[in-house]
Amino acid sequence: MQFFSSLSRRAFLFGTAAIFAAPFMASRLLAQNVDEESADQAEWVQSYDAATSKTLDRSTTPLLSPETLNATQAAVETFRQVIARGGWPLMPRVPLKLGMQDPAVIELRKRLIASGDLDASAGLSDIFDSFVETGVRRFQELHGLRPTGLITGQTLTALNIPADVRLKQLEVNLVRLRSYSASPGRRYVAANIPGAIVETVEDNVVQTRHAAGVGKIDRQSPIMTTKVIDINFNPFWTVPASIIKKDLIPKMQANPGYLAENKIRIFTNEGQEITSEKINWKSDEATRYQFRQDPGGEFNSLGFVRINIANPYGVYMHDTPAKGIFGDDYRFVSSGCMRVQNVRDYVEWLLKDTPGWAREQIDEAIQSGQRVDARLAKPVPVFWVYITAWATPDGLVQFRDDIYNKDGLGGVPLVTAVQADQ
Repeated sequence: MQFFSSLSRRAFLFGTAAIFAAPFMASRLLAQNVDEESADQAEWVQSYDAATSKTLDRSTTPLLSPETLNATQAAVETFRQVIARGGWPLMPRVPLKLGMQDPAVIELRKRLIASGDLDASAGLSDIFDSFVETGVRRFQELHGLRPTGLITGQTLTALNIPADVRLKQLEVNLVRLRSYSASPGRRYVAANIPGAIVETVEDNVVQTRHAAGVGKIDRQSPIMTTKVIDINFNPFWTVPASIIKKDLIPKMQANPGYLAENKIRIFTNEGQEITSEKINWKSDEATRYQFRQDPGGEFNSLGFVRINIANPYGVYMHDTPAKGIFGDDYRFVSSGCMRVQNVRDYVEWLLKDTPGWAREQIDEAIQSGQRVDARLAKPVPVFWVYITAWATPDGLVQFRDDIYNKDGLGGVPLVTAVQADQ
């Protein structure tokens, strides 16, 4: 069965991610998340560069651009046509992988053909061959999932989000994209919170892309427009008051040696250092003191670099010693700040127009192990945005989880909150 029989190949592509996407309860994974501002950062098992090693060609079109806005508008019209033709039926919840023979593969082929992820010439065989696997990988990428080629939990859930839900999501995000229709400037940074991606833009072309770790559901990264002011190499980390109460006190109750193990020192408001034994950890007494973690990229929660952005929320962008998070689908792991993958490349781009800060000087500052500050010659605009659906001029439609429930669609499950496909 082919739902796009009268649509062009471009329409096929626009439908790719539309069919479906999103599921399950975030609480299952929240317990495993690494808290950005807490000092005990665990390495994750996924490859560090998984988030950027994709099989689809990376578009150089910025998210906040007239081209993306126009392409998203076109996707809305295409989805309306798809819905008028009946949308898509559900996929049976049967785990599938390369080499399997199962009647469910026939239904999978129909889904992938209907969404433009598999050419109709591939036919409706019940064998899961390499063509089907390639189509599955493509579908996964368009929904922000690692392209495993396997049909299991997250992917099955994504496949079964109806087209009308995706249309509504596109319409909501079209309004958001229009709000950024005025030129953001010649050089700027766009950080898409639902996509957990940071892109640097110059002359309306994406220069670099970085996977990011962003705020948890209960500690959200704010939507804002700001500027990068300066950069700290080998920074101290001063523990925010909220983290002291929510994380640090419970950790000390469980392990009295936690502060020493993570090189966190305690200071009074007068700047006098005291020992942890002088604090009653069974109370909130610790909130009266300042906690500061020594510099050190291997253990400091900020890694080697902190990027300061002007804002009233007390958040910033930074490196992290827990680089394994960048290979995971679910990167809502922080207390509001934003961790940036390949931070040296990001900082190099930010300091491009600042004399005396070429890559060599950046590396020297990091390797020195000493606190070094670099002030940008010209502040760079930064946009923290919330875009869960968009299209690109090459005809691809991307969808991400409405992790903070801001789309107003209610009840749509979260794809990336499900355990990763095995």
